[in-house]
Amino acid sequence: MTSIAIIGAGPQLGLAIARTFGSQGFDVALISRSRQKLDTLVGKLAAEGIDATAFPADVLDHDALGKALQDAAVKFGGIDVLEYSPVGGLSTVMTTPTQTEPAHVQHEIEFQLYGAITATQAVLPAMREAGSGTLLYTTGAGSIDPVPQVGNVNAAAAALRNWVINLHKELDGTGIQAAHVGIDVSIGTPAVPGFPTAQPEEISPVYWDLHTTKRDQAELVFSL
Repeated sequence: MTSIAIIGAGPQLGLAIARTFGSQGFDVALISRSRQKLDTLVGKLAAEGIDATAFPADVLDHDALGKALQDAAVKFGGIDVLEYSPVGGLSTVMTTPTQTEPAHVQHEIEFQLYGAITATQAVLPAMREAGSGTLLYTTGAGSIDPVPQVGNVNAAAAALRNWVINLHKELDGTGIQAAHVGIDVSIGTPAVPGFPTAQPEEISPVYWDLHTTKRDQAELVFSL
């Protein structure tokens, strides 16, 4: 049996990734803060014949996040793929580099980097024991080519990207794939007028490719 845990699961990219893997026979663990939103996603996937279960947890609560992943592993007999893509939403004040105070970056570091590290530590030991597994982490492309308007968010995303690429190097030869996905488009609807936009179903195959045919790559950037 194969399973994927999607952290930050939502109605756009998270749902599309769940469908991409679920259509290939994967069981799906959906993790985010809202039980109500997760239950809606579970219902949609069930209607498509995909076995999905909700495990509510806040990525800022390390104990709760670890417990959710532990529960998912028990439910599905292990976690074969971890995908990390939570979105801070309205909880983050965007700042340019000159406006940025340490506190402006701290929340994003905790949300993006520390949450990813916590999730990884929860699933990696079993993957090491099995000699296989996939660890995928998502940021906006500002982690690669930063944009001043979101300087604090870009800084934290770049820290996550750096850590993931380093993780890929460390795990080389173990059978475990670690990779960063940089998304250089708005998802679903334009963030600003004229900015390239893609539907989540166009993006989600990137994750399947990294899990299957591109396991030697530390990073893929989706752009139009």
